[in-house]
Amino acid sequence: MARLFHVPLSPFCRKVRLSLAEKKVEVELIEERYWEQDPDFLRRNPAAKVPVLKLDGKMLAESAAICEYIEETRPDPPLLPKDANSRFEVRRLVGWFDDKFHHEVTSKLLYERVNKKVTGAGYPDSRNVKDGARAIKYHLDYMAWLLDHRRWLAGDNMTLADFAAAAHLSALDYISDVDWNRSSTVKDWYAKIKSRPAFRSILADQISGFRPPAHYADLDF
Repeated sequence: MARLFHVPLSPFCRKVRLSLAEKKVEVELIEERYWEQDPDFLRRNPAAKVPVLKLDGKMLAESAAICEYIEETRPDPPLLPKDANSRFEVRRLVGWFDDKFHHEVTSKLLYERVNKKVTGAGYPDSRNVKDGARAIKYHLDYMAWLLDHRRWLAGDNMTLADFAAAAHLSALDYISDVDWNRSSTVKDWYAKIKSRPAFRSILADQISGFRPPAHYADLDF
């Protein structure tokens, strides 16, 4: 069986979990306190980051590379389109969420409010929290614009771009940092992807010391 070393609220780990679940790859989830720099974990990934996936006898690191490996070795159902232009758009949006969105929003909200407490790194920086709360509005508006022109974020079919976005938003939703009333289009998109079987284990996550809002696991929120 595959083994995923992860942190439950990490959007990068969640993206990999969604990909594995969509492909129906059975996986054992192992919570990894990466900040403690455990020697065994450092041997798995000297970068000391999660996720790390043990699959096909290999230790795989870096979420984007992991998802591409899963796609190439288990192409059904596809999460990347066949033509080059469409694949580029998926990869562009995965990069958008894992880089720009992460830097401007996730790191300012989730990391300040949750990660600092869990890792003992101090108290939230109120300036960062305010910046993140402001920035997420811009990103939700951009998603709404994309979804006004497409069925899914990158085109007519659900792709890794949708999983990357949903991984970040689901982690932020756990701490009530998403204003779903800002865009009915984005809310409908999230409700649609959230209802997929691949999302079930993510919606069952429980983080010690943090309780999700009542709507978190509600498929009809």
